[in-house]
Formats: sequence, structure tokens, C-alpha cells
Amino acid sequence: MNLNIKIALAGEGGQGVQSIAEILTEAAYHEGYQALYIPNFGVEQRGGVSVAFVQVSNDPVSAPKFTTGDIVVALSHRAVERVQQYTGPATTLVYDASLEDDVRQLYGAQQKRLAIPALEIAQKEMHPRVFNVIILGVLVGLTGFLERPAIEQALERQFGHKFAQDPILRDLNYRALERGYHLATEPAGFTSSP
Repeated sequence: MNLNIKIALAGEGGQGVQSIAEILTEAAYHEGYQALYIPNFGVEQRGGVSVAFVQVSNDPVSAPKFTTGDIVVALSHRAVERVQQYTGPATTLVYDASLEDDVRQLYGAQQKRLAIPALEIAQKEMHPRVFNVIILGVLVGLTGFLERPAIEQALERQFGHKFAQDPILRDLNYRALERGYHLATEPAGFTSSP
């Protein structure tokens, strides 16, 4: 498979945007792809908008940033506006369903969109701590270049010490990953421009 995909993710500091990007990049690298991740955030770790850029390709990745993403993810009100500059007509915009009004107001029907009720699922069915892993599962489902075991191994490398302290977290994260994957592969969630 010839692969060259650009993903921009944004959310509030503490929402796990950088973790998603790092896990996705690491999994891709371990599967033999050229993968690059670069964080972009201000001096404030929490309370500011955190942006991450991920590129995965069969060929070497020449530049860490890009102007237009293939997939752009917004996880907060401020992030919806912040990532607008990285979207284009062919971009798939992924966002938490609670941000529908913001997305409609800023983007109209410009591109393919996928609203994910990740926050609601995390709060009502799992745990708020796995909100970002639901989004990670969505990205795995949308891109299709990684198998679940590769992502699970990357999760173990990233969070293994936490899983060892609290084994319930492993199950929560794996269920969140699976749930996100299925949300992305169910076509009913997409909204496209007319």
C-alpha cells in the first residue's frame, strides 16, 4: 500500500493530544513506516491549545509541519478554530460531537466531517481518562494502515507503567480503542458537503 498521510490534532492542554500523536507515530514506526510527530504548544501545558502534527509515509518525511492535513482533529472549542488553517476541501475533520455548533458555524459544509461522541462515551460508559484513546481508535479506523496489535503494543510502551499500577486501566484503554475504531468504521457518522 502506498501511504502518505498528514494528521493534525488539537485540543486543550491535558486532553491527551500529544499522547495520541506519539502513540500513533510510534506504532507506525514499529510497523516499518516512516513516521514523524512534532508537538506545537505554548508555554502553558494545561489551559492552552495543544497541537500535534503527525505524518506517516512509505517514503522519508521531509518536513515536520504541513499546511493542509488529510485528517484534522479538534477536541475543544478553541481547537475547532485553531485547526481551521490546516483544513482544505479534501480534509476529513474529526471532532467531538459536543462541538457540532462550533464546527457548523466555522466550517459550514466545506469538507467531509465525522462527529464522535467520545467525551460522552468516556464519561458515561468508561472513564474520562480514556477520552483520547477513543479518538486514537477513530484515527486507526479512518486511516486503516495499522492493525490493532500494533496500537496495543504502542499503548503498552506508553502506559505500561500505569497499567502495572492499575490493571483495570489496560482493559479500559483497550475497550476505548476498540470503541473508537468501530465509531470510525460505521459510515452513518460522516457528514459531507452537498
